[in-house]
Amino acid sequence: MCWVTVLVLAGLCGASLGQYNEEEDLAWLQYYMRQSRVSSYNYVPYYEDENTPYVYSYPSALDAEPEPGPEPQQAPSWQCPQECDCPPNFSSAMYCDTRNLRYLPFVPSRMKYVYFQNNHITAIQEGAFDNATELEWLALHNNQISSDKMGKRVFGKLKNLERLYMNNNNLTKVPSPLPRSLRELHLSYNQISKVPSSALEGLENLTALYLSHNFIFEMGASLKGLKSLILADLSYNHLRKVPDGLPASLEQLYLEYNYINAIPDDYFQVSPRLLYVRMSHNSLTNQGLSTNTFNSSSILELDLSYNRLQKIPRVNTNLENLYLQGNQINEFSISSFCSVVDVMNYSRLQVLRLDGNEIKRNAVPPDAPLCLRRATVIEI
Repeated sequence: MCWVTVLVLAGLCGASLGQYNEEEDLAWLQYYMRQSRVSSYNYVPYYEDENTPYVYSYPSALDAEPEPGPEPQQAPSWQCPQECDCPPNFSSAMYCDTRNLRYLPFVPSRMKYVYFQNNHITAIQEGAFDNATELEWLALHNNQISSDKMGKRVFGKLKNLERLYMNNNNLTKVPSPLPRSLRELHLSYNQISKVPSSALEGLENLTALYLSHNFIFEMGASLKGLKSLILADLSYNHLRKVPDGLPASLEQLYLEYNYINAIPDDYFQVSPRLLYVRMSHNSLTNQGLSTNTFNSSSILELDLSYNRLQKIPRVNTNLENLYLQGNQINEFSISSFCSVVDVMNYSRLQVLRLDGNEIKRNAVPPDAPLCLRRATVIEI
């Protein structure tokens, strides 16, 4: 599963081993896949009667309250803190993961990859990384870090930081300011409730944003300025409206398990590269949708299962997978898929799920086989 996750993220976020062609970078990647527990996302829709396709695996936090640790001691740039390992054949990496640490050790200046995951760290003091300005990957996930115990500009000098892992902590807000070099930001499984527009300001290189399993009720226009964003995972939050202003670069949008009941007209038209939209387990109704809300030629997969829809919304003929089970749909309208039904005009739909609705099997119109001629799965 780890290899699948890495390949998916590498393909979608524009990352490739070609970008990390140094011997030490390959060694880092191999170690990270073996040791770290990063969230994995399998791109198969999830339904109540099926197994969850994506599993975030995190060790549960210990009940014991962490005790304050000693102040980190300054050390020569070549030295490795005694709490950690610094392999001689990989001199730019420092492994401090899963060691019951309650504080951050000193980070030598030569380090590019540092691992602090799976510890009991509660605070990041101001200046903790000022000596290690070459850091590119920083793993702090599965700790107990809280927002009020972080320095105000703790990441301010990390001008080369590309990936920051802070998922499964006790953060109540997005760390800010963040380096403009950042490409991936992992903040899932925290206690964040609001993402103001300024929180992600200047992150024009960010390609992947993970904010699932928080308590976010408002996103505002915080995504609008992320000109390189490809993936936004905002699932399992408390959103009542979709984020304002999607980036034109966006390809994957995950909003399942929220409380969204409406989508503005032409909402998806500003993102011409959008491929996957998942909005299952929300409160969508036909009254909250315009006629052409989902009539986007780029979308290949659309998941609207477990909402409150009474009619099949109109979709583009390029759509390949449509999931509508668990709604209140009572009619099979072929015009939702094909405005004109003939030999030359048909839908590219391959999978259509309508089970768990109020449609009867004999309600399928006679011209459905002509319109849906490419469909291999139709469940009613």
